[in-house]
Amino acid sequence: MNTPQKERTFVFVKHDGIQRSLVGEIIKRIERTGLKIVAMKMFVPDRKRAEIHYGKNDTWCAEKGQIQVENLKKMGIEPTKPAIEYGRDKVEAIINYITVGPVIAMVIEGNQAVGIVKKIVGGTEPLTSDVGTIRGDLTLDSYAAADSGGAVTRAVRNLMHCTGKPEEAEGEINLWFKEDEIINYRLVQEAILYDVNLDGILE
Repeated sequence: MNTPQKERTFVFVKHDGIQRSLVGEIIKRIERTGLKIVAMKMFVPDRKRAEIHYGKNDTWCAEKGQIQVENLKKMGIEPTKPAIEYGRDKVEAIINYITVGPVIAMVIEGNQAVGIVKKIVGGTEPLTSDVGTIRGDLTLDSYAAADSGGAVTRAVRNLMHCTGKPEEAEGEINLWFKEDEIINYRLVQEAILYDVNLDGILE
């Protein structure tokens, strides 16, 4: 399991993606790279595991909170608390959002799966995600729109979550999947993608 070809990553399509009937399109974009799904299920995330999944440190909260402070000032609204508190509010908003509806979670396997999926999905903010990515093509939310309510923040509706770093993948997978829910199997196309020689193609 330590080879690049066997790397695994965790993703879930959030309920905004499900409500907009984009599940098939999202799966298609992942599968057509050559990556394979080794586990998949639909469920409503429970709060306890969502808190573990989205637990953020003070540095993250301060950075994201500062974005909201700047957005508020652009709207002519004077911030009423430190940036870090806005960041903590964002974490709470994300947890509240992800636990109100179903998600479709998947474990994806293949060569450097974490980086490939992250590239396909695009940046966290749809507005600044590149054209050609899932978030860049299929939705239009932004940090400014999420903060437009002033003191009340909401989660950015960006269709899906994907693991950010390879070292985080195992923890996320183990949080949401049991070991016996993940299936080891081989796709015929893996010979084309990974074998050193393509012997046996010609008859």
